[in-house]
Amino acid sequence: MQPFLIEANGLRKSFHSRQSAGSIHAVDGVDLHIPAGEIYGLVGSDGAGKTTTLRLLVGALKLDAGQAVMDGFDIQQQTEQARARIGYLSQRFSMYEDLTVLENIRFFAEVRGLPQAEWQPRCLEILDFVSLVDFKDRLAGQLSGGMKQKLGLASALVTRPKVLLLDEPTTGVDPLTRQDFWQLIIRLVSSSEGEGVCVLITTPYMDEASRCHRIGFMRRGRIIREGSAGELRATLADRILELRGEPLPLLRKIASQDAGVEDVRTFGDRLHLRLYEPHPQAVIERLQLAIPQTGGHLQDVRLVQPMLEDVFMALAENEE
Repeated sequence: MQPFLIEANGLRKSFHSRQSAGSIHAVDGVDLHIPAGEIYGLVGSDGAGKTTTLRLLVGALKLDAGQAVMDGFDIQQQTEQARARIGYLSQRFSMYEDLTVLENIRFFAEVRGLPQAEWQPRCLEILDFVSLVDFKDRLAGQLSGGMKQKLGLASALVTRPKVLLLDEPTTGVDPLTRQDFWQLIIRLVSSSEGEGVCVLITTPYMDEASRCHRIGFMRRGRIIREGSAGELRATLADRILELRGEPLPLLRKIASQDAGVEDVRTFGDRLHLRLYEPHPQAVIERLQLAIPQTGGHLQDVRLVQPMLEDVFMALAENEE
């Protein structure tokens, strides 16, 4: 059996809340088992507990309960050995803006104990990997948002960690930069540079989640479902209808009144209808009759493959 680089069991963390005069369970019994070569996406809305989970794994927060083992080392009992196996990229840019790109990488390499004979070639090697070697003499404060994220990734990789923890690394950057960043992550895991590495990444973006080998949907401090993108979509097989036409508010009202429709969501210029049962034809026929009768224009209604957004919405409603 392939060993897990991240083994987390029953992670719990609560914070005192003045508003509720009690405690908020930020992380409530989270289990994670991630082997080498896997990209695991932790997906959820703000406040779901994603960032707190990563901070527990890196040892920045103390566990209330549970155990986290990183590449064989307990984060509570063997903190320094465990942290030596971890590369961590937080949401906020944490580089020194008045140092150059190369000076930043050198600083993090030396802080983590790399001797000069090792950090010099390693710094240039890792900057080449993230396509920043041509900018090594530029001040970090003068980098674009995407370049700053690449610099953060380079600093996390400089000591060749086995475990890479990335907290919403592409939030606030443009789509092209997001694409470039993901290509780096995929290349890292599949290349000799990242041999024996696992990646745990948090993201609010479902299109990014679909790139992961496995996904954990997180809500209110708990992982409510995990699996591959295909496995998760299969839970709603033959239960999603796509409806296009106008006016959209009228179509939404009609669809939501159909006895076979469990939920209606707007996606741009179309609606996604989640059915109670995987029997779409009767619902389609009723909508084809009802919409013209009420003054609406039906452009198309058809069965489509579920999106991860559909799955997450259904799971969230079941949790409610």
